[in-house]
Amino acid sequence: MLKQPWYPGIIVWPTFFIFGFIVYQLLFGPDAAHDNFGTAATWVLWWPLIPLIFLLLGRFWCAICPFATLSDLVQKVVGLNGPVPKFLKKYGIWLIDFFFILITWADHVWGIVESPWGSGILLLMLVTGVVISGAFWERRTWCRYLCFLGGLSSNYARAGAVELRATPDICKDCKTASCFKGNGKVPGCPMFEFPRTMDTNARCNYCGYCVKSCPNDSIQVSLRVPTRELWFIRKPSFEESFLAIVIVGIVFIQNITMLDVWGKMLAFLENLTGTSNYAVIFTIAFLIAMGSTVALLFITSFFAKKTESTTVNFARFGYALIPLDLAGHLAHNLFHLLAEGKSIFYTFIALFTEMPEGSPALVSNDVIQLLQFALIGLGVLGSIYTVYRIAKYNYQDDFKRPFLVHTILVILLGILNIYLFTLPMMSRM
Repeated sequence: MLKQPWYPGIIVWPTFFIFGFIVYQLLFGPDAAHDNFGTAATWVLWWPLIPLIFLLLGRFWCAICPFATLSDLVQKVVGLNGPVPKFLKKYGIWLIDFFFILITWADHVWGIVESPWGSGILLLMLVTGVVISGAFWERRTWCRYLCFLGGLSSNYARAGAVELRATPDICKDCKTASCFKGNGKVPGCPMFEFPRTMDTNARCNYCGYCVKSCPNDSIQVSLRVPTRELWFIRKPSFEESFLAIVIVGIVFIQNITMLDVWGKMLAFLENLTGTSNYAVIFTIAFLIAMGSTVALLFITSFFAKKTESTTVNFARFGYALIPLDLAGHLAHNLFHLLAEGKSIFYTFIALFTEMPEGSPALVSNDVIQLLQFALIGLGVLGSIYTVYRIAKYNYQDDFKRPFLVHTILVILLGILNIYLFTLPMMSRM
């Protein structure tokens, strides 16, 4: 499929126009979230499916993403195609971490998900960033160095079930490098990757350009054991591990804000701080949730260290939390998809006639909980096995201590996830 001239355009352009319609609905459709098709399509359908797509297909979404398409269009019309600033190359991953945290914080403080207009403004702000990036810098600078979803996808895609790789025996005699540069008919890699030597899914978006331009048919897509890439990372990144553990804390706070206990926590923090300002109170809770999980990984990495520093172990074993990250994210989003899924159909029908009445749930809460528990169980097992492989890879026969302490951390975080999912959650639609 990747070799065909119609790929990815046959998927890109329908996605682009659907995105435009959704933005229109968010900005000019019904004011109430439960009546707005744009809200349902974005937060009940697309957002829950995104982590599942990353698991099954890697960063395939990034190949058809409307923002990436817009960036390409801007480049063709007014693009200066300047080199990526050194600042972005060095600190881009930290900017991605910051933007992801900021958008999550803003959602809870300003109620972006519950406000169609707020969701529309958020998308327009992202569009502005994409246009600026496409106008000034080459290829998909936005996707590689600035997109908050790109950071999330790069972590999750590492645990994905497919990979795109070149064949070393074929590539060793290649003199062209067309997989990176393009060949005149097909562009070069938009993500600044050199497919001939690429050993990670973190930035490959399966656009197919390298497959089309390779003169030797060297580049293949194949299935693999999920999480396998996480076992043998030669140069672990502190920033990527930081994002992995921060997501654990973010999923915790997102779950807590949907529980009855959240009101009691707010009252406690109001009494403790002497203020009833929700932005201040939530910021404190948000920082505690993220800071606690980061501190736990630091403490675990300290007790696990052999000859390496705590920060080295933090960078190495942070990747082991990605399977649990992915499972927690999927389990949280599963509630929105299954407890609110009918709202997608109701709001779509309301575009043409009167909205049907009835519960938006697709299945019962008991079924949702069972699926959530199963996902967390798989995530815990995946993370424990990844801890084992990372420990064996880096410490050989002396792996027991780092394996044990990080396994305890994974089990603790898994238990906390399970406990939160046992409590009844409130719908946001």
